[in-house]
Amino acid sequence: MTPRSSIQNIFKLSIPIFFANLVIPFVAIVDTGLMGNLDNASYLVATSIAASVFSILFGSFGFLRSGTVGMVAQADGSNDYQEVVNIFLRNIAFVIIISLLLILLQSYIFQISLSVFELSSDSKRYFKDYFNLRIYSTFGELTIFVITGLFIGLQKTKTSSIIVGFYSIANIIFSLVFVLYFNLNVFGVALGTLVASTLTTIIFLFYTFFALSKITKLEFSTNKIFDPKKVKTIFNINLNIFIRSLLLAFAFLYFTYLGNSISEETVAANTILLNFIMLSAYVLDAYAFSTEGIVGYSIGSKNRQLLNDVIKNSFILSTATGLIICVIFFLSKNYYIITMTDLPNIREISFSYSYWIIIIPFAASFCFQFDGIFVGASQTTELRNAMIVSVAIYIVVSFFLIASFGNTGLWLSLCIFFIARALTLFVYMPRIYPVSYTHLRAHETVLDL
Repeated sequence: MTPRSSIQNIFKLSIPIFFANLVIPFVAIVDTGLMGNLDNASYLVATSIAASVFSILFGSFGFLRSGTVGMVAQADGSNDYQEVVNIFLRNIAFVIIISLLLILLQSYIFQISLSVFELSSDSKRYFKDYFNLRIYSTFGELTIFVITGLFIGLQKTKTSSIIVGFYSIANIIFSLVFVLYFNLNVFGVALGTLVASTLTTIIFLFYTFFALSKITKLEFSTNKIFDPKKVKTIFNINLNIFIRSLLLAFAFLYFTYLGNSISEETVAANTILLNFIMLSAYVLDAYAFSTEGIVGYSIGSKNRQLLNDVIKNSFILSTATGLIICVIFFLSKNYYIITMTDLPNIREISFSYSYWIIIIPFAASFCFQFDGIFVGASQTTELRNAMIVSVAIYIVVSFFLIASFGNTGLWLSLCIFFIARALTLFVYMPRIYPVSYTHLRAHETVLDL
């Protein structure tokens, strides 16, 4: 595979993910717009903080997608399709256990969440309305992680994109209906997510088993699915990604917490701007997701040249796209802020710090791509260690920068966090290449991906 064809394949695989990922942050944007244009800022504050809490809660289980991608891609490269089925079923079992635990522990999670933030009485009430309903979307949202991870690992990115797109669009439609037509406010936003995730899960679980039956005979062997060695391997991989995902979600919750410590208006304005950052993250993740599948496939099929090409060319695409995003945000940011809220103070704060959404997407483009490479290679220990170091740096610098520069220091700290993630993973890159040169053989044939 030539470098040129490698770029073409990455781009081809990324296009459906790119369009599906564009829809995901629009869920948060629509929710923010719905709450930001109500007559009470407490609606926006409560929704912003509650959404952050669930981001760290569900984001902590991002291993259900990432771990599935790497393992499925390597099994696919080895033509072990029955193991693909077993990996999927093992992770669904994890989802069931996690969902039951979170629902049983919901009162404790709620009290811990509420103790972290200083909220007005109205904001607390709306926060409770959102939390008490959204917690029941756990099974649906986590199952979507596993299903999309399966299809990305199989390099069927169109299918994974349809799933994500369906869920996101359904979420937006239901939220609009419940808020605008039934006047359910914060409760309506949470209800929209619950209904959309449940509907998506039911439909695509049936489709997934149908799709798997096309590539292999479905044999549900309890001994094979819960093989102690396989379970131990998946547990070790998932534990590392769990720690990494928990810390990543914490970093964004910490950002919200620090903004809240300045003022409720600051956290509301930062949430509006943070939607830009999340939008750019989902766009850039399209390359990371497709890279995960190809990296895993190249290791499973022992194709050294493909591994080298995808690492190089994925960075070319990601950094170029990061620059384009910066230009688009520069041209559109003022119109977006005006649309998101009609509250004068929040608009003013948003305008004052909007330049950060021009800087951060490019700075963050590198760490997203490193994530895709390490996930695809199942080098999860390195992902975990790099995130631990990056979060530690983030906390230390935020302490000094916020004390000196206020909200500017908070945004600078976030930017430093993204850069630290890239630099720490770059240090670990030699651990990827020994895999390619010691254990992989170069294929002389061109693979049709």
